[in-house]
Amino acid sequence: MKEHYVGAFYLSLAASIWGGMYVVSKFALDTIPPFTLLFIRYLIASGLLLAILYFKGAQLIPRQQRNLVFQIGFVGYFLSIAAQFIGTKLSSAHMGAVITTLSPVFLSAFAIPLLKEKITLKQVVSIAIAFIGVLVVVGMPGSQGPDKTIIGKLFLLEAALFWGYYSVISRKISTIYTPLQITTWGILIATVLTFPCIFFERNIWSFEDLIQLPMVLSILYIAIISTALAFFSWNKGLSMLPSHQAGLFFFFQPVVGTLLGLLFLQEQLSNTFFLGSFFIILGVYYNMRGNTSQTVNTIKTTSSD
Repeated sequence: MKEHYVGAFYLSLAASIWGGMYVVSKFALDTIPPFTLLFIRYLIASGLLLAILYFKGAQLIPRQQRNLVFQIGFVGYFLSIAAQFIGTKLSSAHMGAVITTLSPVFLSAFAIPLLKEKITLKQVVSIAIAFIGVLVVVGMPGSQGPDKTIIGKLFLLEAALFWGYYSVISRKISTIYTPLQITTWGILIATVLTFPCIFFERNIWSFEDLIQLPMVLSILYIAIISTALAFFSWNKGLSMLPSHQAGLFFFFQPVVGTLLGLLFLQEQLSNTFFLGSFFIILGVYYNMRGNTSQTVNTIKTTSSD
């Protein structure tokens, strides 16, 4: 029972941090282009996590399942985030908020063949209820006017697909490596892959803007809290709960992001926010209620495969 609630805490923490990251990123992206910010974010986070691994005396280089480790960095931390950036730019942040919350649906879909996890009717209903809540919070697609291009939607759909796949393979190797190792290697790989992209943006930002105190604090928050801590928490939670339950916590992102937007950006809340939040919480609660023993048994079964 304890592991059940600890896993829920880690997943809630990660989703809440990512929801709040949009507020800080909105400030940083006004000055630093997206792939440059992504590289700096990953560079700082990977350096910190490597230092922690070193001082803990943990294994610094993966010896097993290297292909899956590479996929975590390539598919999860590089392709998914890059597709989200491009998709949001070609469509809208509003559309991105809706489509990327399909990630838990893809997570559950991949978990069935890759992890041999069976999905129950109760879990399907829970995901549906929570997703309805997201639609209510951010509004139905198209409610803010026509989308700019179908290409943007496709990139956002790919981002959700990649994130669902990454989450499943992260859980798959959680029986071999610790969440700290998985997070460190994934971010380090993404750092290397992101580096060439910054040369395409080198003429649209200046180093002087980068060293201003508000910008330094924003970057440190994004790198340490929103990247190192959040990705670790997500991988930790994935190792402790079945995929069909874990994915539901991803739906907390738009709720936290909207609340912090109210507090720091003076954005207004409507009645639909509270109604949608109710549906999200209801979906998570309905799924988690009475599943403690089932969760423990599922984890043991998966670990023994």
